[in-house]
Amino acid sequence: MVEEKSIQEFKSGDEIQGFFIIKKIEMKLSTNNKNFLDLTVSDKTGEINGKVWGCQEGQDKDFPTGSLIKVRGNITEWKGKLQLKINLMRLVNEDDGKNIEDYIQGAPIKPEEMFDEIYEYVQKIKNKDIKNIVEKIILESKEKLMYYPAAKSLHHAIRSGLMYHILRMLRTGEKLSEVYANVNKDLLFAGILLHDIEKLEELNSDELGIAEYSKEGQLLGHISMGMNKISQVGQELGANEEIIMILKHMVLSHHYEPEFGSPKKPMIPEGELLHYIDMIDARMYDMEDHLKNIEPGEFTAPIWSLENRRLYKTSF
Repeated sequence: MVEEKSIQEFKSGDEIQGFFIIKKIEMKLSTNNKNFLDLTVSDKTGEINGKVWGCQEGQDKDFPTGSLIKVRGNITEWKGKLQLKINLMRLVNEDDGKNIEDYIQGAPIKPEEMFDEIYEYVQKIKNKDIKNIVEKIILESKEKLMYYPAAKSLHHAIRSGLMYHILRMLRTGEKLSEVYANVNKDLLFAGILLHDIEKLEELNSDELGIAEYSKEGQLLGHISMGMNKISQVGQELGANEEIIMILKHMVLSHHYEPEFGSPKKPMIPEGELLHYIDMIDARMYDMEDHLKNIEPGEFTAPIWSLENRRLYKTSF
């Protein structure tokens, strides 16, 4: 009997069967000119790269992104990472009695609860112009925020991941503003709430939180799109021009380096804090995500987003 396991439980050498969601699927050509399918599949506990060797041309069209599939295969290791060699694969049917909702990776807090807490932070902003700009953008974004990921892959690439990222940053920012009392909390909260808001347009996501880049996202990126959004809303509301400019600067500079999309580094303390809070949350999420899949005393596979570091899970 082949064992049914979740992705979190996979170990090299396992023969497994299970149900997974297709996050990405692509037909490729091997070095010996044979077709194979390259997939990313996920369940509630994580995701893994999979391969189907010796495929027929067009077979990828039979398995759309977002489909729930039943798989039988073997867990192998390639360049230090686990990989799923798929031997059999089919779409689920009614007889399987499976609900795709049970296999979706999502934020650990309910979207409605996260939005309510985020909106409480909007209400903490005292400056009228800043609050009006932020409130209008957040309320207009509510529907998408409920399910959008923060990225196509890497940190917070889960359903409701963008809101989870924003919420954890707000909590961190509030604590740090107690230490650095000179920081303008209105600006800091506004920067956190708006810094990634145009990922809602940079990405096209389904309600499972599976996303691809939009045309505008590829050509413009969420930073420039975010600046345009702040300008548009600020002018509609008749906000102070300097406030509009400073909010745009925070969004513009939050990636810090030109090679990551920021032509200017932060020139105000709130912008500096915004960048590092963003980095803290992204890196801590990636660490949490990889460490959850290993036993105490073990090392993770190299993690690309963390300069290919291998993390160690302590046993105490």
